[in-house]
Amino acid sequence: MAGKSRIDEMRSRVTLGEFGVSDVHSTDFPGNYPGYEDAWDQEKFEKNFRIDVLKLSTEEMEFDMIGIDAAIANAFRRILLAEVPTMAVEKVFLYNNTSIVQDEILAHRLGLVPFRADPRLFEFRSEGDDQGTEIDTLQFELKIRCSRNPRAAKDSTDMEELYINSKVYTRHLRWVPLGNQADVYEPETIGPVHKDILLAQLRPGQEIDLVMHCVKGIGKDHAKFSPVATASYRLLPEVHLLAPIEGELAETLRDCFSPGVISVEIINGKKVAQVVNARMDNCSREVFRHEELKNLVKLTRVRDHFIFLVESTGALSPAILVAEAVKILMGKCRRFIAVLDADESENA
Repeated sequence: MAGKSRIDEMRSRVTLGEFGVSDVHSTDFPGNYPGYEDAWDQEKFEKNFRIDVLKLSTEEMEFDMIGIDAAIANAFRRILLAEVPTMAVEKVFLYNNTSIVQDEILAHRLGLVPFRADPRLFEFRSEGDDQGTEIDTLQFELKIRCSRNPRAAKDSTDMEELYINSKVYTRHLRWVPLGNQADVYEPETIGPVHKDILLAQLRPGQEIDLVMHCVKGIGKDHAKFSPVATASYRLLPEVHLLAPIEGELAETLRDCFSPGVISVEIINGKKVAQVVNARMDNCSREVFRHEELKNLVKLTRVRDHFIFLVESTGALSPAILVAEAVKILMGKCRRFIAVLDADESENA
């Protein structure tokens, strides 16, 4: 029974040791362990798989994805980063730029500005098309000139008071509708996500005059099209106390972990360490530096429990991004199955 218990632990947990991490390889395939039936079972998968949303806002989403293999979790993460489309500046037509910022640097900064526009309402622009149409392009213009403020106090040293338009922000970008876009889209739904991103600084007599095109793209073509600031996952931590830890040692243990993981309670007049929320552990393994503690604590991670954090750039909400990523993954699976069916038909 002890051997079977160890195998069960290897199959379900990743163990963090003093000098390394063990049991990291995937083992859920037929014949890997005698006595275990690991053939694909859809009913078993549907029973064990679930998604729990813990936090959801317009910018961030944290959820648990439970009952899947790391390969699927990583595929989902990579789709979020690189294959969910968004809108970004692709072409900048500079007519005049006398600021200190070089043309190519200014164009690069504009390319990284996140824009509020639903990419699902647009088509991908055809290769070689420089003009664009209302179905595949959003056009913006920036015309701004810096001048002295005649009403500024003579002894003022504040550049914002001395000069008018001394700083160029994304709020100075103006949407120029193409075709029937003005009838289709509300003005408040189109534009930069953040109005206060600094693009350049000007001094009297300097000006910027440009037109730029936003098009639909995906992150694997260029990072500016990635719809997420970050999309990451980690395995659910577990902290096991193998023996009671009391007194000053309990406080030492608490300090080895992130705040909130371990608490020290007074029980029968003694300080006793207790695991409160292992989820907050940051995997530091600091506890193994203490000889008196390292044999009293066991650190593991649940192999099929993934904690996802998705931070949107603002073009789409995290909930929509996750749903779109699921659709893309489903499409990939359908295409793969179609290819397999086609091969079977040819070989039949």
